[in-house]
This record gives sequence, structure tokens and C-alpha cells, in this order.
Amino acid sequence: MADKRDYYEVLGVDRAAAAEDIKKSYRKVAMQYHPDRNPGDHAAEEKFKEAAEAYAVLSDPNKRTQYDQFGHSMGGRGGFWGGGFSGDFGDMGDVFEDVFEGFFGGGGSRRNSNGAQKGSDLEYKIEMTLEEVLVSKKIDLKIPRLENCTECSGTGAAAGSKKVTCGDCRGSGRIRVAQGFFNMQTTCPRCRGGGSMIEKPCGSCSGAGRVRDTRKLEVKIPAGMEHGSRLKVTGEGEAGQKGGPRGDLYVQVLLKKHDLFERNHEDVHCEWSIPYTAAVLGGVVKVPTLEKECDLNVPAGTVPGRALKVEGAGIPFVRSPERRGDLYIHVQIEVPTKISKREKELLEEIAKERGEKTKSKKGIFS
Repeated sequence: MADKRDYYEVLGVDRAAAAEDIKKSYRKVAMQYHPDRNPGDHAAEEKFKEAAEAYAVLSDPNKRTQYDQFGHSMGGRGGFWGGGFSGDFGDMGDVFEDVFEGFFGGGGSRRNSNGAQKGSDLEYKIEMTLEEVLVSKKIDLKIPRLENCTECSGTGAAAGSKKVTCGDCRGSGRIRVAQGFFNMQTTCPRCRGGGSMIEKPCGSCSGAGRVRDTRKLEVKIPAGMEHGSRLKVTGEGEAGQKGGPRGDLYVQVLLKKHDLFERNHEDVHCEWSIPYTAAVLGGVVKVPTLEKECDLNVPAGTVPGRALKVEGAGIPFVRSPERRGDLYIHVQIEVPTKISKREKELLEEIAKERGEKTKSKKGIFS
């Protein structure tokens, strides 16, 4: 497992990349290293297989979530593919079909022999501030998605019409296609995987079985969500076809940049200036937090750049929201630009006591 490259690195995307960006990157890499374009090039063939393995994991929301948490070890001793991608593309037909739609005489999405198809997963992005992730909150979403047609109950057929078996696939919904060095099954282009065709389509959905609508949904966002993290809402994706199950909804949290605070996992950091007298003598100063001001004990002799900790003033842990990280105040020294006559006299006395010169001799350019 140690020699396996990170899947995001293989496809050249960052860890917060959207599903469509992952698909585009995989298509580019796969076309570059496809064996048909690099005959006899073993290195290109290995990179092609490596990209196929990476996409198979990152394109599946469940596998991607597990990979983000556990890396290559998630799939067992040999990882997701049992110790390496075998090159057997029999089980990878859906992956290639999804990415290179139309290349193999069909295209479309995953279907079984009776035409049932799971609905597409959806992704919704929301922006939040650091203050907003301190507590869990409920948000109202409006999700445009495909719903089953109420007129035909999702069958796509008008009342009284019947279906006829497809002659190309003989009712299976799949045909076998040879492409380069491997064979694969793909969706029948004539019946689009249904295995049969409708004599008279439904007038409301034109035979599609689904219509576009807007779903209003309330989603609870847990406290402590990190930038780019995703929340899965099972069964709230698009409706399936031909009796297939619904897809899922993934809500991705994007954190806005804060003017003062910077997050590092559950801890928060900021720079704050304190009076030079407090830095020298020590004392208590007011400092900001994500919620309100608090008192900070400043040790005597504090130097610029020192980080002083405010325990429990950071971000809640997602899995244990009763626990919170810490706030680190990176001290800067506030030097006044104007001082009173009395302050000047006192500072000059201090300088004299310490044997420090406070005035320089005047030169010809003074």
C-alpha cells in the first residue's frame, strides 16, 4: 500500500473537487494513456489502469467518503481493489460508460436487465462563516431535481399503451462491445437499457418517466464542519427510472475567509496587539474570540510573536460537539505614536536607568 499514489494526485484534482471535475480529469488522463494510443507502452498502460482505479473510487460517493477517512487501507488488506487493479474491465463497464458516454454505441447510466436505474446523486454547496459552525443549525434548501411523473407513475407510457421487446438486445437492455484490448457490456442504444420500448409515450413526460421539479428540504448541519466536508442525505437525490431507487444528496460546506481568525482543524489562530506596558509588566487584556471578548492573562516579558492560548475557545469537534479546540492569540506589541509629556519623562528615566541612549547626536543632514 505504501507505493500506491494518492487517488487525487493520480487524477490531478484537489480533495474538494466536485464530481464533474473528477470526471473531466479522468477523461483527460484516460485518453492520454489509453493503450490504443500507446501500443506496446507498458508504462502508459499502468497509468491508464491506475487512473481507472482512482476514478472508480472517487466517482462513488460512498467509496470516496471512506477513502477520504482511511486512505488506501479502507478496502481491506489490499485496499479497494485487493492489492492492485487487475486490468479486468468486466466490472468496470459502468465506469467507462459513465465517463465516455456515447463512445461505445450507447452511453447513459447504470441499468440492470429490466431497465431499472438508480437516480443521479446531487451535490449542493453552502457557504458558512466560522461563527456559524460553532453550533449545529438547520437550513432550508430548494433542490431542482428530476421527480417521477405523476401522470404515468414513472413508467413513461400513456394510459392503455403497451411495451414491445427490443430486437437489438432481445430484452436484456445490454449489448457487448469490443474496444481495444478489452470487451465490455454497454447500454443498448435502441431501447436505452430498458429492454423494451413504449408504443405510446406519456404526454406529460414525453416517455421519460420523470419531470423536473423543485424539492424543498430542511437539512441539519452539525457543528464543527470543516471547509470542503460533505454531508450525505440518503434518498434525496433524483428519482430513479423504471422503478430504480433514488440517488443521494451531498451537501458540501464551504467556509468563508474570516477577516481576523484563521482555522486549523478545531483550533483557531489570530494576531492581536497588546500595550507595550502589558508585554513588559504582565497583566490582563481584552482579546476577541468567535463569540465575545474575554480576558487574557499576559505573562511579564512577553515578546512579539508569542502565542497565548485561550482554552476551549476554538471550534467544536464534529463527532464530540461538547469538546472544542483552543484559540491561540499571536501577540503583537502596540507602540504608541503619540505620548504625553509625563510619559516621555518616565520613559527617559527608564532608559537612563537601563543605560540606554534615547537621543542621537545631530548631523549635518539633520
